[in-house]
Amino acid sequence: MMMGSSAELLYKPYRFHPQLFNDTFLESWLHPDYISILNAFQKLPSPADLDDTFNIDNIVSQDLLKKEMDGVYSFNVFNSTFIQLFNEEINNFYTISEHHSINVRRPNSMNNYGVIVNDIGLRSLITNFQQKYLWPVARYLFPIQGSQFDSHHSFIVRYKSTEDVGLDMHTDDSDVTFNVCLGDIFEGASLTFCGMFGKSNHRQYTHTYQHKVGRAVLHLGNRRHGADDIQSGTRCNLIIWNHNEAYRGRGVNAWDRNEVYEVEEAEPSPVCLSYTHDRDYTNFKSLPEAALKQKRKPWCPPPGREYEGYK
Repeated sequence: MMMGSSAELLYKPYRFHPQLFNDTFLESWLHPDYISILNAFQKLPSPADLDDTFNIDNIVSQDLLKKEMDGVYSFNVFNSTFIQLFNEEINNFYTISEHHSINVRRPNSMNNYGVIVNDIGLRSLITNFQQKYLWPVARYLFPIQGSQFDSHHSFIVRYKSTEDVGLDMHTDDSDVTFNVCLGDIFEGASLTFCGMFGKSNHRQYTHTYQHKVGRAVLHLGNRRHGADDIQSGTRCNLIIWNHNEAYRGRGVNAWDRNEVYEVEEAEPSPVCLSYTHDRDYTNFKSLPEAALKQKRKPWCPPPGREYEGYK
């Protein structure tokens, strides 16, 4: 079984668009809206030099950078040229890997059809995009978690009715998560947001985001969220988990459940329940087929942090 760098070497002779493997993300691949956003932020002093009167809305209009809710932003980022190139490369990899037995690691235990793009030679391209185009904006939206980006875990997720149809509620092993829809034609498959990990509203519904091709959503990794079931078609997304080693070194995301978890304020919103993580899931819902295929070790909420009336 070939994995990681072995997959990259095996795939190298079959690359469809060599320009994606030249370690440089071209500005011409960005959506004009995102270039406008970049230009607006480049005129600002560093985040550390901004005072309390700083307001994103005064810098970039919501037509360009939309605040979906506190701590969740969306924007057009890639143009149709890049989306076509990237999709063709990923589809080519799926075809080649099947015909030539090139195996690659899946993004996580809950996604069976995704691809870790770092493993097939696209790490440098994503790193260049991260450092040159993503971080200059993220550091203003999330000045603590996004103060620096040192590395990333980047992957494709794919949802369709005959494969993975959605993704259970979870938090990411990410400091700042970038999630951009690459297509194709689909119905459903929205993204539901709940509260922040460890906070009293951790399992309370906050917002539903509807994916649009070429548009990204940016949020903190420790916000609970999940991919709602797709109704028809296929949705593919590129996800970049951005890591800030200095921030992580402070231990703020160690997430000792008994130390940082607040007492929950109320019963969880049904849409925010996780069949993977929640001890009380079956108090509200029957376990889906996906849950029956895994060894469940639910922990949430931690003992002593339950809402009033918990059974």
